[in-house]
Amino acid sequence: MSIHKEVKKITTHVLQEMKQNNEKISMLTGYDYSMAKILDEAGVDIILVGDSASNVMAGHETTLPITLNEMIYHASSVIRAINRALVVVDLPFGSYQGNSKEALTSAIRIMKEAGGHSVKLEGGKEILESVNRILSAGIPVMGHLGLTPQSIYKFGTYTVRAKEEEEAERLVQDAKLLEEAGCFALILEKIPAHLGAIVAKELTIPVIGIGAGNGVDGQVLVSHDMLGINNEFNPRFLRKYDNLHDRMLTAFQSYIKDVRTGDFPNDSEQY
Repeated sequence: MSIHKEVKKITTHVLQEMKQNNEKISMLTGYDYSMAKILDEAGVDIILVGDSASNVMAGHETTLPITLNEMIYHASSVIRAINRALVVVDLPFGSYQGNSKEALTSAIRIMKEAGGHSVKLEGGKEILESVNRILSAGIPVMGHLGLTPQSIYKFGTYTVRAKEEEEAERLVQDAKLLEEAGCFALILEKIPAHLGAIVAKELTIPVIGIGAGNGVDGQVLVSHDMLGINNEFNPRFLRKYDNLHDRMLTAFQSYIKDVRTGDFPNDSEQY
């Protein structure tokens, strides 16, 4: 019997056992109660309340504008919906970089006000002090390396990271530092597949990829992307499991037509 089928609640410990048992971990984003309820019912292991809400929920060009208060709002909506999944909440840009005291305050607010289970921070060596401070308060931390969207203006592009040997070596070192600090898992975004496999093999904590190949311990996608709600975003790593954009468009157009022709509501749909 597989571990994730046996447990009633996914915890950081369960994820560790899944890695040891070679069971792949599934992770998707959720930002609201209704979607999170369906995700949890489907049996996803981790729901990420991502700062990608800045793009898909608020329409910003980057993840940078979303605030801590907005992340708490999204996270609390998700928490109210779930029974089984582990909920990871992104610390948004500006709430932890360069100030470990502020990082701890931000993480505590997410745990207390939203009821989050854990937080995620982008970066390696440069954010280690913040990671250590949050962990010292007993708050589980997930790391995030490779393409770190909060640093988009530093990179200047959303291209694949760590293709050169020097950056690849630094990524492996950062991954080890985050594991040694006590992170329970790590996300690798948009890096060469062979490097993803190396990191997953060298670390004892679960490594979850988004565009990091199949040699890692699990996968994460943005739900709105894999459902085909957002049609503008088509990176190589994205598999679309539906085309909800077109299906929703058709449904909305049918409703508008029925209202205009007087077909809705019919006799059986009124009191």
